[in-house]
Amino acid sequence: MASPTPLLHGKTVMITGASSGIGAAAAHAFAAEGAAVVLVARRGDRLEQHARLIRESDGEALCVPADVTDPDAVRRAVDRALDTYGGLDAAFNNAGWASSGIPLHKIEDSDYDRIMDVNVRGVWNCLRAQIGAMLETGTRGSIVNTSSVAGLRATGTAAPYIAAKHAVLGLTRAAADEYGPHGIRVNALVVGSTHTELMDEILARTPSLYEPFTSRAIQRRLADPSEVAQAALWLCSDRASFTTGAAVPVDGGWTAR
Repeated sequence: MASPTPLLHGKTVMITGASSGIGAAAAHAFAAEGAAVVLVARRGDRLEQHARLIRESDGEALCVPADVTDPDAVRRAVDRALDTYGGLDAAFNNAGWASSGIPLHKIEDSDYDRIMDVNVRGVWNCLRAQIGAMLETGTRGSIVNTSSVAGLRATGTAAPYIAAKHAVLGLTRAAADEYGPHGIRVNALVVGSTHTELMDEILARTPSLYEPFTSRAIQRRLADPSEVAQAALWLCSDRASFTTGAAVPVDGGWTAR
């Protein structure tokens, strides 16, 4: 019996926030399913480590160190993908920045600006460059944005983060509606608490948060980054061809309650 064709065989996928956590897990999962992956993040050394592992497993990976808050850097990353692989078939806009857990009336302007810049402007910058490239090449592509359970409901002392992740869902739905006639699908993941380096840092500072982070999920645990990556992989694949404008929960049942 012939081996099944990998889900992303022949596709080029751009992944932001690819130096760690969900983005890194996605890079390996997408490459294992046949994609040429374009890894984007600020930490170039970490990108190279993941790219090397992918290549050692006979995968194809390109590293483009960039800050998603810089629109010119994002455009250059998309251009590198086009120049290297001839097109861009899908993208996983996963770069993000978490709230500091400070009450709203005490949050500094700089903290608010950083959270909104990475989580909203970063997705905005990526959508503009990626959609522009897909339109130029006539690609019927798929884009996935990382939102959060905070994009659907209040989750504690995280007002800027909650606002930002709500905005990601708004951008996702707007782009899906506007570019659906061009064959471009745009979806979002509603992600629950996930075991990432950033989560480890938060819990190291405030161990008492572990219980509320896990108790809200029906499964009573943190997600593994690979579980989120698999949801993004499906949405980027042709198996999700009739799914667009959706907010897909990967939250252990948090939003079911």
